[in-house]
Amino acid sequence: MKAIVVENIIKRYKAQKVEVTALDGISLSVDQGEIFGIIGPDGAGKTSLFRILTTLLLADSGYATVDGFDVVKDYKKIRRKVGYMPGRFSLYPDLTVQENLEFFAAIFNTTIKENYELIKEIYSQIEPFKDRRAGQLSGGMKQKLALSCALIHKPSVLFLDEPTTGVDAVSRKEFWEMLHRLKVQGITILVSTAYMDEATLCDRVGLIQKGILLSVNTPKGVISAFRSSLWAIRANEMYALMETIKADPAVKSCYPFGQYHHVTFNKKEQIEEHLNRIVKNGSFTGVEMFPIQANIEDCFMALMSN
Repeated sequence: MKAIVVENIIKRYKAQKVEVTALDGISLSVDQGEIFGIIGPDGAGKTSLFRILTTLLLADSGYATVDGFDVVKDYKKIRRKVGYMPGRFSLYPDLTVQENLEFFAAIFNTTIKENYELIKEIYSQIEPFKDRRAGQLSGGMKQKLALSCALIHKPSVLFLDEPTTGVDAVSRKEFWEMLHRLKVQGITILVSTAYMDEATLCDRVGLIQKGILLSVNTPKGVISAFRSSLWAIRANEMYALMETIKADPAVKSCYPFGQYHHVTFNKKEQIEEHLNRIVKNGSFTGVEMFPIQANIEDCFMALMSN
């Protein structure tokens, strides 16, 4: 049995007589014990999908199950079996760390002591601050407390909606290490993020944009499906270089990536010679260029353009 099944989910919103399609026929499935990432920018539809799967929002059409239970007919059963960590910090800021955890344990008719082993590694890092109000915690500590509260009733499926947004790089790394240790305990994890580099930390990913699922594959599978030759190029005149490259009819795409532009061409032959002509005709200085391996972000941009 699949941990999560989504079939042709459609969700639309109406605001000031304008209809916006948040999810446009989304279909996917998640295996038990898998870390599945929903990867996409803000406004792609990630939160709408999570709210539907956690029974907080009704889809306009389509079908979805969590642990074999229908998200509409069996919503009460699903709420007892899943953990949900929303994108925004949603715990009680005036309660202490300890009081928040006790409150969420009581809601699910359990205690901290009963499931402490499940959260021990995470909670032990903030336990020295158990008497501090949650609203006074740092971003990384809030993240750990929210995850502890989502796990305290030992859920079979854990939903994490952009859990690392606004968190420093070290806390992000620690958080993903915790997720992989939770996976070993048999918990299925569905996590959404706008950080493309986090896609490589998932077992499989679904790339989503404007409510459309562009691809579902392993991170390696997504990258191996990238068929174009990809080159990195830079010069002292970066903006002028990008404009010149984009204007060339032989160029398929050109996007800025850090200190370089990533460029693909409509044909695979004689790319270096063509780039040399572009550089020479534009009189650019300090030029560097070389072929590179595509990353997840390159693949996402290519799928969007297609």
